[in-house]
Amino acid sequence: MKRTVRLPAGASGRLDRALADSLGLGRAAVKRAFALGEVRVEGRRVRPAEPAEPGLVVELTVEPARGPPAPEPGAPLTVLLEQPRFLVVDKPAGMPVHPLAAGEAGTLANAVVARYPECAEASLDPREGGAAQRLDLETSGCVLFARDRGAWERLHDQLRRRVVEKVYLALVCGRVTAGGVCTVPLAQRGGRVVPAPDAQAEERLREKGLSPRPAETRFEVERRFARHTLLRVRIVTGVMHQIRAHLAWLGIPVAGDQLYGGEAAALPGLDRQFLHAARLGVESPDGGRVVVESPLPPELAAALDRLPPAED
Repeated sequence: MKRTVRLPAGASGRLDRALADSLGLGRAAVKRAFALGEVRVEGRRVRPAEPAEPGLVVELTVEPARGPPAPEPGAPLTVLLEQPRFLVVDKPAGMPVHPLAAGEAGTLANAVVARYPECAEASLDPREGGAAQRLDLETSGCVLFARDRGAWERLHDQLRRRVVEKVYLALVCGRVTAGGVCTVPLAQRGGRVVPAPDAQAEERLREKGLSPRPAETRFEVERRFARHTLLRVRIVTGVMHQIRAHLAWLGIPVAGDQLYGGEAAALPGLDRQFLHAARLGVESPDGGRVVVESPLPPELAAALDRLPPAED
């Protein structure tokens, strides 16, 4: 399917990401178009890491979108908020938000479309089943689903404008005495992200074809333990693995996160990372502010109960 898109005035960063955002497509589809050489500017093949310039006209051919998730009526589903045009559901750790391949089952979207079939038509990419946001596989908590296309567009626009309130609870290794903020840019490399703390690091990453993206993570102390600290974390941006990478770069990796914290981050009795999307605040597509909270899952609450308390 051939598409022509003019990048908006606010376009920035890598061309592949800007195209995915402008077209409302999953990045996998755009990545595939680049790999096949089907992305061109004025007839010239372009690379995914080239800069996204406002007003740039890009022609590309993308494969037809995969079909919606197959309904799984027997799959468990916890709905935190049900409104006429959107839902907030509680994602358990270990469950993907939506399928990545045709016929894939066991995702949150499979459970959602079984109970709310209209969600299958809400998102631009049918495989998302109406999901307006994502969480990492081992992260639990609030996830937004739209029930019609207009609602999906309004929710997606709020995420793009960074006005959605996203609050997480993260248990980190080490004692944190005060809150703070991290604004180190992050660049995706394979299945992880790497920080670019200064201009030299950023330039080295760009030479490798990577494009660091702005990222802002704010945190405050929720509760202290002898060798760990429970943080309340707010993210303004939405870069992949942002919280995990930022906290690890600060020297306080998320407990249980071996990708960024290594073996030293392991927490006995916990087989997942201690990261939970506890609060979500959005403007309803029909008007009015809505705030939803997800309780801490039992396995995370139990992990806290096992920790020795702070001595002071």
